[in-house]
Amino acid sequence: MDSRSIVPEDFRKRATHIPVAREGVPYLAAAAFTTLVSAILGCPFLTWPLLLLTLLMGHFFRDPERILTAEPGDVIAPAEGKVIAIERLPSTRFMDRPCLKISIFMSVFDVHVNRIPCSGTVQGIYYQKGRFLAAGLERASRENEQSWVWMRTEAGQDVVMTQVAGLIARRIVCWPKVGDQVVRGERFGMIRFGSRMDVYVPENSEVLVPKGAHVYGGETAICRLK
Repeated sequence: MDSRSIVPEDFRKRATHIPVAREGVPYLAAAAFTTLVSAILGCPFLTWPLLLLTLLMGHFFRDPERILTAEPGDVIAPAEGKVIAIERLPSTRFMDRPCLKISIFMSVFDVHVNRIPCSGTVQGIYYQKGRFLAAGLERASRENEQSWVWMRTEAGQDVVMTQVAGLIARRIVCWPKVGDQVVRGERFGMIRFGSRMDVYVPENSEVLVPKGAHVYGGETAICRLK
């Protein structure tokens, strides 16, 4: 058997950068095509709303480049949005010891492409089916549909991140698999139409952002590992 046939696909092939997230291309193309047809048929009262919808789709699925200036030991925001909670927990999935949880809420106006918060190796992945409560609610972290990714740095520190679906978000995309080597700042997936990201780090980590701060995925340092 050809050994190449059993080599898993590198998720980075799906993360190759284009100005719009690949997950959004079908939506944007459909909206643009419908707008074009309406314009050709001479229906201005339909064309203008469709054009606005197309522009909103392009804005939602935008995927800008980010400039990483964080220190080597810093954990960066995996998503753009508002820090809605910073709390200590006795344990969580994949971490059976005290940890810090930093939650980021993504509105429909934020970039929804998600980024790796720290370099390391993916140790575990868990997908939980659940509800679609408003992502800003604390209950959403427990009850909503979500995808967990557990990473371990070269220094042996564990960092866990969770993509949590929201009231409108009905699709979680997560490309990495167990065993993948991941690099801080690279794209790994997205959540469609408003949601939240929870990041769990060791309890002794130094938090670098206050509650209420607006952070940028792949760019803003949210805490420093000790």
